[in-house]
Amino acid sequence: MPTFRYNAMDAGGRNVAGSLEAESLDVVRAKLNDLNYHVVSIRESKPRANPMEWLNQLQRVKLRELVLFSRQFATMIDAGLSVVKCLDILQQQSRDPKLKDVIGQTKHDVGSGASLTDALAKHPRVFSSLYVNMIRSAEAGGILDQVLDRLAGFLEKEQEVRNKVKSAMMYPSVVFIFAVLMLCALIFFVLPKFKVIFESMELKLPLATRMLLGFSAFAGQYWWVLGGLLVGLIIAYRAFAATERGRFHLDALKLKIPIMGDLMLKTSISRFARTFGTLISSGVPVLRALEITVETSGNRVVADAISRARSSVKEGEKISTPLYGTKIFPVMVVQMIAVGEETGRLDHMLVKVSDFYDDEVDATLKGLTSLIEPLMIVGLGGIVGLIAISVISPIYSLVGSIK
Repeated sequence: MPTFRYNAMDAGGRNVAGSLEAESLDVVRAKLNDLNYHVVSIRESKPRANPMEWLNQLQRVKLRELVLFSRQFATMIDAGLSVVKCLDILQQQSRDPKLKDVIGQTKHDVGSGASLTDALAKHPRVFSSLYVNMIRSAEAGGILDQVLDRLAGFLEKEQEVRNKVKSAMMYPSVVFIFAVLMLCALIFFVLPKFKVIFESMELKLPLATRMLLGFSAFAGQYWWVLGGLLVGLIIAYRAFAATERGRFHLDALKLKIPIMGDLMLKTSISRFARTFGTLISSGVPVLRALEITVETSGNRVVADAISRARSSVKEGEKISTPLYGTKIFPVMVVQMIAVGEETGRLDHMLVKVSDFYDDEVDATLKGLTSLIEPLMIVGLGGIVGLIAISVISPIYSLVGSIK
């Protein structure tokens, strides 16, 4: 509840200043009039900026916390508790400070007469468009517990896919970081010592050795130039990716990367099918469901294909026909969607598509991991071997001349 500071005059003409907590400015004015105060000024007191609160605003709620929130919410609604009572219990049980604060604000809004949908929509960084629209359809149909349970299942599946990707890329990432650190140690600390040794011996160095030592000297002297160039490239990339055209071209390029592009496409198709199927089964209209799916696709090329399909559906076509025309979605996916439209079980077929592509993503991740590991080892071995040969060959030449 906001705090208001006021200046007023009492019945005796003396100045009175203080603060009151109230829901609005009018409530404060009414309270002061009840005290026979003549109001001079009223202003809302802004709380002092707390660095921890500012940091808390930047943090995102973890997916597993949102899964737990949805599952517990569904259970309590099914048990017959009111929405406000459920939110009160969930706020007390939440371990995430960001989510606890959001639940508290949502409870206050619902208690003040707002719908659960409108209260959740005020926190887009926590509750996505998909989440809010499914809650809206649940409130309209009186099936809040069922939709919350579906949401929990959807989020659990999303978390499972993310965990698989993270675990599959963990080992290659560690190896890559170790390789970069080792190369930096060789370039900045080891090679300069060999350069001093070679210069003292006045050896005639091979071209590869001269180039390597020259790069090491340049990197040691102008490391800030290399660092600035790296930072500049990162900033330029992020600026280009922030534009609509740049994001589209970068996402199109990602889909053309061998193996990785196939993995990204399968992940996007799985997310499309799971999101679309969950929305349809929850009673969200098809056009609105496609609009939300565009926002959550994760790839601008796939999102553009879904958006074009939505425009065709808006004109009266079936969903499968424009999807086939985009050339992004595989024939199998389009055929299963067509069967779902014919049989009236589109949501069921979409779930099957999602499950199939989840398995495909898992298999592709395993194959990618098994391929990346030897490639990184061979690449790292080749770089270290080149450095070793460039350093050792002058020493062998020196030994041969002595003999």
